[in-house]
Amino acid sequence: MVRSRVGWAMTFLTKATLIEKVARAQYRITADGQSFLVSHPDEIKVRDLRSRPGWKLAWKSREKREQEQEQNAQHDDDHEHDQDSEAPVELVDRGIKSLRADLSDRLLKLILDQSPTFFEHLVLDVLLAMGYGGSRESAAAHLGRAGDEGIDGRVNQDALGLDQIMVQAKRYAPDRPIDRQAVQAFIGSLAGQGVTKGIFITTSYFNENATEFVRRGSNTKVVLVDGEQLIELMMRHHIGVRVERTVELLELDQNYFDDE
Repeated sequence: MVRSRVGWAMTFLTKATLIEKVARAQYRITADGQSFLVSHPDEIKVRDLRSRPGWKLAWKSREKREQEQEQNAQHDDDHEHDQDSEAPVELVDRGIKSLRADLSDRLLKLILDQSPTFFEHLVLDVLLAMGYGGSRESAAAHLGRAGDEGIDGRVNQDALGLDQIMVQAKRYAPDRPIDRQAVQAFIGSLAGQGVTKGIFITTSYFNENATEFVRRGSNTKVVLVDGEQLIELMMRHHIGVRVERTVELLELDQNYFDDE
């Protein structure tokens, strides 16, 4: 229990940029953390950290983040009044949602700390876990090959490799969007390879011009996967995460009693 609470405390303080990781299992207080400690000398609660930069999920566009902050502020106010009236199962659901949100945030930060090559392999692992044909070894063999015009990987849509899909992976900072020019260049690379299908995956997000360009359609089919979708796929297919605990939630079987 103590180890778990310490782990969560370090996670929350890191999200709030009050401490920073310097090595494995080693952290140090930041300048912001020192100032924050002066204003909170006795106790620091989670609600004190929510207004800190970096607390919200970072891959959201600025406009979307502002909307969510307003909604969350209202939600927090309502929650303080309604928590006592919630059913236990609602509290469980709320806790699960909070845990998933925190895991998403930590996953994204950890991915951004890795090398671009690691990210390319991660993307291929996700696609293979989703059921695309081939193996990690065969897909990764295409990484960085001369003449591939920036293509980061290839996966097979079928087990025999009759239909190939090209992959572009961009490990961008959450506030750096992918624009239309990057997507258009990727589509041009697909045409140069004689391939009509592609997947563009990033840790950030695609701006409106990029998504509209793909939405208008062409002879080339391209799927855009932003950071939020990528993290969801990783958790769904257990890439970079593991099951920490399984809880069996039981309910009365009223039919058993009614049959008599």
